[in-house]
Amino acid sequence: MNRLMNENIFPEEYFRRADESPDGNFYLAPRFVAHIDPETIEALTRFYREFVPLKADVLDLMSSWISHLPEDQALGRVAGLGMNQEELAGNPRLTEYLVHDLNHDPELPYTPGSFDRVLISVSIQYLVNPVQVLRSVRSIMRPAGQIAIAMSHRCFPTKAIAAFQALSSKERVELVSAFLFEAGFEEIRFVDQSPAMGDPLWILVGTAPSESNA
Repeated sequence: MNRLMNENIFPEEYFRRADESPDGNFYLAPRFVAHIDPETIEALTRFYREFVPLKADVLDLMSSWISHLPEDQALGRVAGLGMNQEELAGNPRLTEYLVHDLNHDPELPYTPGSFDRVLISVSIQYLVNPVQVLRSVRSIMRPAGQIAIAMSHRCFPTKAIAAFQALSSKERVELVSAFLFEAGFEEIRFVDQSPAMGDPLWILVGTAPSESNA
């Protein structure tokens, strides 16, 4: 991460996109499609089974019609925040949902200390203000709560930020690690959950500060 960790850590050009039109227009029509292949979905679900405690309150950020959470895992509140109401309404794992454009307003509409776990699945590449969003995420998490950011190599190319198309996979992992660090997360670690056959699956985990060092 050293090459990225300097005073010019996030060059402005990293966050430019081929399509700068309002995101609401792009996501107006629902897309009931999987964005990673079945083997990779299974790998992500296995990871979530271990990562998310029973009865935890969970925020599925940048959610869609599938949350990749185990169907039989007993959870508490499962809130989904995404861009398309039809997709969110079709997600059977959510107990509630909100349509909210994080690129228009990076502040999350939840009270502090609301969630034990926050999930971002193959969507971090669409945020133009990722550190602001992740700082807001940290503010609505419980002390020592954790976030998992899952990434692969697929994207909507016109809406993904330039950095995710120009950087290598290793550099993308380093960049998202830097986002988490700048947002105030601790104990940042990388987990490679890529299946033997299928799309790669790279996951970054960060921990919110405990009350003693928040």
